[in-house]
Amino acid sequence: MIQRAGVLSDTHLTRADSVFKSQVERCFAGCDVIIHAGDLTDPAILAVFGDREVHAVHGNMCHRSAMRDLPTATTFRLGRFLVGLTHGAQLGLDIEAGLWDLFPGADAMIYGHTHRPACHRVGTTLVLNPGSFRATSRFGAPGTYAILEAGETLRARIHELPPLP
Repeated sequence: MIQRAGVLSDTHLTRADSVFKSQVERCFAGCDVIIHAGDLTDPAILAVFGDREVHAVHGNMCHRSAMRDLPTATTFRLGRFLVGLTHGAQLGLDIEAGLWDLFPGADAMIYGHTHRPACHRVGTTLVLNPGSFRATSRFGAPGTYAILEAGETLRARIHELPPLP
């Protein structure tokens, strides 16, 4: 059985508006797990994911309530794989280098903060940054997210947000 997780970061929302709700419905319809890599701003937006399993961390732009209620970093299992999750702002300029100390032995390491998507392997470890879900990048990039699948192997793919109807 393949477990599908929707991965997003840097939503920078104080409430789940109708555009965000529509995008979530379209992008994560086939996902039973949601992974948010921080800078969600207010943890109340996590309610939009309903009864799905949610793993989330706070980022450097979050309200105090998010910093109080959500961890800076966490690990969890997706299928048989160990996944490390952090926003990454606390890791300095070379976030990916800092992930190795934070998540030794993880099968996947997920981060946000940069607003630039990344999906690659270092050895057998998957390194994933879904980019900014809301196209808030100062580089003019479109909104992006990732779908992470855990089956016999662990694989991910970056997607651009579909145009609004």
